[in-house]
Amino acid sequence: GHKITAEVAKTTEQVTTGLMYRFSLKPDHGMVFVFDRSEPRAFWMKNTFIPLSIAFVAADGRIINIDDMAPQDETTHLSNGPAMYAIEMRKGWFAERGIKAGDRVTGLPSPKP
Repeated sequence: GHKITAEVAKTTEQVTTGLMYRFSLKPDHGMVFVFDRSEPRAFWMKNTFIPLSIAFVAADGRIINIDDMAPQDETTHLSNGPAMYAIEMRKGWFAERGIKAGDRVTGLPSPKP
């Protein structure tokens, strides 16, 4: 397994802001977005200056898909199915560790009440 330190975005404001307006991430640090229900998700990189990779994760912890995102790009990045979580890490973090769709994530926070 690979351990990360992640800020948790649960509130509407935290989810909306995400990693915007930041210029660096410490190694093995990122953000976990937690939603109250599984549904298709969409993210973009407006006002985000760090290149990121995003893993969309199902309620059971299975990674649905991983996508790389360029800084300040307003292209929409979509989950390939209903996602309860999204994990953003420095671009390439998942690939460098051989993490791919179908792998499982453990230790995720409880969904929003």
